[in-house]
Amino acid sequence: MTVQLKLVDAGDLYYTWRWEHQPAEPRVIVVPRELVQGTLDEWAAAVPSPLPGESATQALRRSLTHGPLVDRDREIALATRLSSALLPYQLAGELNSLLSQGIRPHLRIQPSPSTAQVPWEALHVDEGERAVHNLDISVLAPATVSNAEHRRMVPFDPQGTVVGVLDPRVPGFPDASALGSVLGEVTPELAALATGGVRRDDVDRDFLEEALATASRFLYVGHVTTGEHGLDARMHLSCTADTTGRAAPLGAHRPLTAADLVLGHRPGPARPWRIPARVALVACESGGDLRFAEPTGLVTAMVHGGAEHVTATRWTLPTDQGLARLVPNFPAATPVLGPAVLAVDAAHRAPDPVAALNDWQREMATRWEETGDLSCSPLVWAAFSTTWAPCRSAGE
Repeated sequence: MTVQLKLVDAGDLYYTWRWEHQPAEPRVIVVPRELVQGTLDEWAAAVPSPLPGESATQALRRSLTHGPLVDRDREIALATRLSSALLPYQLAGELNSLLSQGIRPHLRIQPSPSTAQVPWEALHVDEGERAVHNLDISVLAPATVSNAEHRRMVPFDPQGTVVGVLDPRVPGFPDASALGSVLGEVTPELAALATGGVRRDDVDRDFLEEALATASRFLYVGHVTTGEHGLDARMHLSCTADTTGRAAPLGAHRPLTAADLVLGHRPGPARPWRIPARVALVACESGGDLRFAEPTGLVTAMVHGGAEHVTATRWTLPTDQGLARLVPNFPAATPVLGPAVLAVDAAHRAPDPVAALNDWQREMATRWEETGDLSCSPLVWAAFSTTWAPCRSAGE
């Protein structure tokens, strides 16, 4: 059983949901803004994405040194308040009715800009239980994108080519700089995921466009930065400043934007990129599309180009070095980002990437609830969500 939940910011917070087997029976409620905004502000102050006027370094220090996401009891209390404020009582009752019958529902959510960073999987719904313990949860792409007339999808081939771009070198940015290495020391398991090696300096947009044209999967681990609008969301490859594209150069480097993917990065007529069926973007705020009033960005660009499943992140991902340096009492030499990459990659190898990612998140949530192990904090696992966009889904 699958339910689609859509949220809209219009002063107050508007909810509409409908079960896919009952398309003619939508539910609509309005929640006064003052009942939810305080909790949303608390959550924004908990995650390591910069607040207005804050630098990336300041945001990481705020979140990692004394924020609730590094204190199990405080995090549980905040996740409980989020659940109470944001999960409609009527919808919760409908979900519980199915659970009591032994049916695990699938919740497909289309957040509003004010709720785009809410980790629905991590909502604390009962003693020792998160929403992901009871539900499969995915993000619902805008119907105008998933059902676009010119969208062309190629069925996923489990034996098809995988393009793995891990920690590409960005021209003009050494390892310790803002666009330097995100992985640090790489294990053999991680190295095996990379196409031609980790920290390559020749993975530019021309290479990637050609590689994706015949691929079944794409795994990217690197840097993403947000722009002034969704289509200006940027991936940072090994592109030099003299490559063509729609973003201005950053010194010796030109970023690849969502607009480059949708319209093509070369001058002349539009030449949209062909995108594989499954895409994973393990990078800071790679799933930031829904924070804009017009939800466009890298995830939307991937869906537009043909992707059915796109896993991305809601907020800034801390590196292992950042966790060890800033989080008090963080277990020494404990990798977090690398295992997350492996978990995301494994989910995209599975028959159902949504359920597989949720399985990993459920395991991490259980360990966090039972032990308070800082390496299992929602800082990392709750950042991930998967947008599922089957072509021309009925009724969307």
